[in-house]
Amino acid sequence: MFIGADIGTSSTKVVAVDRFGRVVAQASSTYDFDRPQPGWSEQDPSVWWRAACQAMRQVCAHIDARSIQCVGLSGQMHGSVFLDAAALEDAGRREVTAIRPALMWNDQRTATECQQITQAVGSVENLVHIAGNAPLTGFTLPKILWLRAHEPPHFARLAAFCMPKDFIRLCLTGMLGSDVGDAAGTLLLDVDQRIWSTHLVRAFGLDPSILPPVVESGAVVGQVLPWASVQTGIPEGTPVIAGSGDNQCGGVGAGVVEPGTLLLTLGTSGVVYAHSSHPLKDLGGPTPGRVHTMCSATGNDARRGAWTITGCMLSAAGSLEWARSVLAPGATYDDLMNEAARVAPGCDGLLFMPHLTGERCPYADPQARGGWIGLTRSHSRAHLVRSVIEGVCLGMAQVFDLVTSLGIETQQVRIGGGGARSPLWRQILADCIGHEVFTVDNDEGPAFGAALLAGSAVREFDSIEQACAKCVHTAERTPPGPARRTMQQARARYDGLYPALRATMHAPA
Repeated sequence: MFIGADIGTSSTKVVAVDRFGRVVAQASSTYDFDRPQPGWSEQDPSVWWRAACQAMRQVCAHIDARSIQCVGLSGQMHGSVFLDAAALEDAGRREVTAIRPALMWNDQRTATECQQITQAVGSVENLVHIAGNAPLTGFTLPKILWLRAHEPPHFARLAAFCMPKDFIRLCLTGMLGSDVGDAAGTLLLDVDQRIWSTHLVRAFGLDPSILPPVVESGAVVGQVLPWASVQTGIPEGTPVIAGSGDNQCGGVGAGVVEPGTLLLTLGTSGVVYAHSSHPLKDLGGPTPGRVHTMCSATGNDARRGAWTITGCMLSAAGSLEWARSVLAPGATYDDLMNEAARVAPGCDGLLFMPHLTGERCPYADPQARGGWIGLTRSHSRAHLVRSVIEGVCLGMAQVFDLVTSLGIETQQVRIGGGGARSPLWRQILADCIGHEVFTVDNDEGPAFGAALLAGSAVREFDSIEQACAKCVHTAERTPPGPARRTMQQARARYDGLYPALRATMHAPA
C-alpha cells in the first residue's frame, strides 16, 4: 500500500493506492488562504500540516496501516516556507512554526524584485539559459529577496527555506530537503545539471546554507518519526520520498511520463504540461521564458529523470469559482453548467478575460486584469458563466500553442483537474485547442501520482513508466465538434484583447 498526499491551494488530499493502482481510501481537508493586500496570497504552513494529519488519519482508519510501504508527497509549487533554526530543531518532534506565513504561487507582490533579478543576471535570456525560467512574481527567489528587503528581522532569522510539500516531509521525518522538480521553480536551480546554481546564489548575495539539499523526486529521504506517527497514524519508520510539485506529480498521475502525451489541467490555475527527454527552453520570440523548463519527477535514487515544459495561466477553474461566488452563490456547479450548456457557442459575442490574479502565461504580467468584453443587455447569467469557461479555454489554447511551438510532439492530449469532470468544459476545450482530449480513469491527480512515485521508490514497479503503464488508463474521449470554427473565430478576437487593454490595466487606479 502506498500513500500519496497533495498539499494544494485550498485543500490537502491523501490517497492510499495498492500495487494494482486502485485507490482503496482517500480523504481531504479544506482550508482557505489569506489576502492581506490586493495581489497578495499567503498561507500559514501549520494549516497544511494539520490538514495533512487529519486526512492521513482518516485514510489510515480505513486501511491496515501496517501495510503502508512508502509515502509520496506532492504540493503547490513556488510557495516560500521560511524557517529559523528553532523550527529545524523542532521538526519531527513537535509542531513546526515558520518565521511568517508562506508567500504562495499566485502572490504578485514581487514585481520590483523580478526587475532586480533581471538586472543582476544581465538579461532574461541569461536566466532562462541557466534556470530554464524567466523571473516571475510567483517564483521563489523573488520572495526571498522581498523578505530581505521588506522584513529584515525575519530575513535575519532565516536558516532555510523550502516548498509546501517539503514542509510536510520535514514535519514527518525531521529531514530538510527538496526535489529537482520543485527546486526548478525557485530560479536558483541549474536545470540542465539538476543542482543548485552557484553562479545564481552568488549573484543575489545569498548564503548557500539556506538551500535545502536537492535530490531526484523518487529518492527516499527519510522515515516517519515517532511523534509524526502519532499525529498522522502512519507507522513509525515508514519511508518517505522526496516527491515533487503538483504539476510533476499530476503528470505522473495522468501517465504523462514519456514524450508525445500532454496534460492540460483545469485546476485553480490552468496548466499545459509536456514531458521532454531534454531541457527545451523558450528562448525564441519577443519574450523569453513564457513557458517553463523544469525537471520531471521520473528520477529516483538509481537514475536521473527527464524534463518538463509547462505553461501556466493563473486563474482557470478559479475563474469559475469566483464567478459563482458573485453571480450565483447558492447555485451548484452542475446548475451553472446546465445553464451554460443552453447558450450557443461564442456566447453571442461575449468574451471573458480570466486574468483575475494577474497572469503568468502567455503574458507575464502581475497587473493583468480580467473582465467581460462585449456585454449587452441581451446577455444573461448563463452567457456570463459560459463565457468564463470559454475564456479560460481560449487562454489554455494560447498556452497550448506556445508549448507545442517548442517542438513538443503531440500524439495524445489528456485532461485533468476539477474542470475535467464537466463534459461541457471538455468539449469547449477540445473545440478551442483543435485536438481530441482524453480523461484518465482516476481523478486523484497529483496525490495519485505521488503514490505511484512511492511505489516505484520501493521497487513495487520497475520504473515510474512501468507504474503508469500498469495503473493509468484513458477513459472518456472528446473530439472537437461543430463549434470548432466558432471558437477559432472567438480566438482571433480574444488574442487581441490583452494587447489592446494592457495600457489601461497598467494605468494608475
